[in-house]
Amino acid sequence: MTDASERTRNALRAAHLYYVEDRKMDAIAQQLHVSRSSVSRLISYARQSGLVDIRIKAPSDGIAKLQWQLKLAYGVNAHIIPCPVGLSSLERLERVGRYAGKLVNHFVHPGMTIGIAWGATMSAVGRHVHLRPVADLTVVQLNGAAYTESSGIGYAAELLERFAGAFSARIEHFPVPAFFDDPLTREAMWRERSIRRIREMQARMDVAFFSVGDPLSSVPGHVYRGAYLSEDDSAELAREGVVGDVATMFYRGDGSSDGIRLNRRSSGPTFDSLRGTPRRVCIVADPSKEASLRGALNARLVTDLIVDETTARALDPDDAVWALTREDPSPRRG
Repeated sequence: MTDASERTRNALRAAHLYYVEDRKMDAIAQQLHVSRSSVSRLISYARQSGLVDIRIKAPSDGIAKLQWQLKLAYGVNAHIIPCPVGLSSLERLERVGRYAGKLVNHFVHPGMTIGIAWGATMSAVGRHVHLRPVADLTVVQLNGAAYTESSGIGYAAELLERFAGAFSARIEHFPVPAFFDDPLTREAMWRERSIRRIREMQARMDVAFFSVGDPLSSVPGHVYRGAYLSEDDSAELAREGVVGDVATMFYRGDGSSDGIRLNRRSSGPTFDSLRGTPRRVCIVADPSKEASLRGALNARLVTDLIVDETTARALDPDDAVWALTREDPSPRRG
């Protein structure tokens, strides 16, 4: 038996005695023939590695009802994180990132390919992903990160390495620009065998993790505050009524994206392709992104939503373009 497996076995025994049998630390130490401090470390390891899952349920807070309303309106499984009034943007982001980092484990299983879109929210999640090696797992970058002033490789690579490191997974980078200067250049690049291999992986993803971008949010994302978009690009998005993006692909408030020319230059997956991914986990921690989030929900880009309570309450189910009782336009596998 390896040291790692023996540690896991001891952590399970200690956690069972502590949480299930309600034993005291000293009694557990005596039974396992270890010191009291060793028991404390074993129980901490059990929590951090996911062997123990502690949940707190607040009675009568209305969150369960709100989750059900979002399910009926948008067909999503919502995980709403309570956030006290008065939290700063950074504090709210950190709270949601910490919760989402733990929840990510529930979506990841052996043999999967998971897609990651880069951005500030996903970086916050990546800082809190719990260590849990998963066999035969591949992490693939969803969209390119390069722009006129930077290759973007370092920023995207750091994020991917956090997820891959937590799961002991393989990494597949996507070394292309976020936006091509010419749609014809993108078409030519997509024919390259090395790039085609990555795009085929993206098309076969089991789970995609992403947030939404919003040009009008209180803290604009990298796409909107960096050198990714020219003045002409920004003007086009305003004319088209764009409210946000997922992986650098843009949409309007009703979820439509037809006629948005910038999407022809984007390296992100088409929405039809993304909808073919069985689980699409969207993570949002900013109430000022409410319009963008609603647009993504209307576009049927999301199956699972991890969101702060304030943003969740700002969503109006009456504004849903599709409801659970209507036909879901998202293509499904199998």
